[in-house]
Amino acid sequence: MFRLEKRPVPSKAWTIATPLLAVLATMIAGGIMFALLGNDPVVAIRTIFWDPLFSEQFAAYSRPQLLVKAGPLILIAIGLSLGFRAGIWNIGAEGQYIMGAIFGAAVGLALYPADGWYVFPLMVIAGAAGGFLWAMIPAILRTRFNTNEILVSLLLVYVAEHILSAMSFGLLRNPDGHGFPGSRSFNEIAATTNSELIANTGMHWGVVAAFIAVIYTYILLTRHLLGYQITLAGQSPRAARFGGVNPNALIVLCFAFAGVLAGVAGLFEVTGPAKQLTENFGQGYGYTAIIVAFLGRLHPVGILLAGLLMALTYIGGDLAQLMLGLPAPAIQAFQGMMLFFLLAFDVLTNFRIRLKKREAV
Repeated sequence: MFRLEKRPVPSKAWTIATPLLAVLATMIAGGIMFALLGNDPVVAIRTIFWDPLFSEQFAAYSRPQLLVKAGPLILIAIGLSLGFRAGIWNIGAEGQYIMGAIFGAAVGLALYPADGWYVFPLMVIAGAAGGFLWAMIPAILRTRFNTNEILVSLLLVYVAEHILSAMSFGLLRNPDGHGFPGSRSFNEIAATTNSELIANTGMHWGVVAAFIAVIYTYILLTRHLLGYQITLAGQSPRAARFGGVNPNALIVLCFAFAGVLAGVAGLFEVTGPAKQLTENFGQGYGYTAIIVAFLGRLHPVGILLAGLLMALTYIGGDLAQLMLGLPAPAIQAFQGMMLFFLLAFDVLTNFRIRLKKREAV
């Protein structure tokens, strides 16, 4: 028999090893799943992780897509990571991402056919405001009425999706679209196009914003008092209160940071890769970003690497569906395994496995 023994302090070695072991275990379990579906597991894993980067047939298209897919994941995950560090559980980033896209797109469409340099910055500000305002709902309800921020933020995602559908079929629908749902294409409005900054790299303003967010958050956590307070609040809320940390202010601040980053991620996505606001705009980035945040150990550099890895599974998953006929739910299950195994192995960061001695009769 075995038992878990609490470690005096979390193991640094296991903290580093856990994400690597989670990825390895995901490959093994995913390979078994693909074999049960009638595919060669080695070929399936190679198609997901190797071919998008190194195959002569696919790399020319797939490599630029790596940054395109990773940009919103990193931005949203960075925003969520501060709250998670402080023990504040914002699960509704998908809704904040959608509302940021709606607010930003609405400004660009309202100013059409204006084509000045000021249009896109105004859209970015509006996108940030949309994500911020949507994040403030669970933050204020938590601080004023002590509601559960997990439930409120999650349920608001469904509200945001209904608003997105209403906008696509109503107020923001393209008047020249012959009745089809969806906004005017942002490619038609030069000032609102978030195109590649460097040809054939996938680098657009959303990716630039993601890198800036990584650098800023790293400095905040390692060089600023607020970063120390966030970490302290997550590790010991009572000690944080004795240290002068205002828990309600911290909740609002973490939700605001997450909402702003999720909102601008939505704006950059709708004006760049998506090119149009439609009822199917939400792609689950807000949920996947939770996996990215924990896979990156809530550390900015770790989130950067985890975002690139998760983007690779998106691209490789699409490739596996196309080339091997794997069903989309199998790819989604494969991605979800990463979080499952990360949480499973994470137990060893705080606990040791000990052999339980039999009691003498």
